[in-house]
Amino acid sequence: MKDSVVIEGLVAPYAQALLSVAQDGDLVDRFSQDSYALTELLSASSELSQLLENPIINPDIKKNVLRQVASEQLHPTMLNFVMLLVDRGRIAFLGRICERYQELVREINQTVLAEATSAIELSDSQKDSIRQKVIAMTGARSVELKTALDPELLGGVIIKVGSQVIDASLRGQLRRISIQLSSASSR
Repeated sequence: MKDSVVIEGLVAPYAQALLSVAQDGDLVDRFSQDSYALTELLSASSELSQLLENPIINPDIKKNVLRQVASEQLHPTMLNFVMLLVDRGRIAFLGRICERYQELVREINQTVLAEATSAIELSDSQKDSIRQKVIAMTGARSVELKTALDPELLGGVIIKVGSQVIDASLRGQLRRISIQLSSASSR
């Protein structure tokens, strides 16, 4: 718990500074795209993450690698920000800074993040239906929907919005029936 508070104390000012620069340059959406690209890059390559997190590796090596893998994708100002993180010894927090930046942008845009997990790929109409239900539930202006697959659900969907979880999966329904049956038999 203490570590997460310390990390958040390091991450938040950088994410806020990035947002300020983005707002001043009318680059909020572009930096959002860049932050998603960086997050994807880090999650797709454990080698890159390990290289950036290793304090022994020379910062110039980290900068060169980052320029090679990301310079064509990123806006020059975002690339400069990433290089600043290397210079300040904060590059290990890049993924978390990008996530916090995305959270700040969602707050500004009155957008909520909903995570939907289903047994099979959701159709566009199902995704739209989930978005509409989340908007009705939260009063948000829009919904950013992340989807994931879990074949063990058997059917249905689990939707997570913040700390709220709506379990409309077949597995969840079976679990609830099992609990009801076991409590009824123990009476």
